[in-house]
Amino acid sequence: MRTTMILPPDLVDEAREVAGLKSKTETVIYALRELIRRKRLEELKSMFGTTEVDVDLNYLRERRAGR
Repeated sequence: MRTTMILPPDLVDEAREVAGLKSKTETVIYALRELIRRKRLEELKSMFGTTEVDVDLNYLRERRAGR
């Protein structure tokens, strides 16, 4: 998709250099993917400890040994 954006050139150049990328397009794609990855990670972290897991380890061990 072609899009026209007004971005601070110094910010884009610094991001490109820090990430070791060759083009502005690669830099924007990388930044978007990284944003998505971080937000999803935050969501997962916020769920930590909120789900109760009831696991019988002895049952699982016996079941596995019975294979």
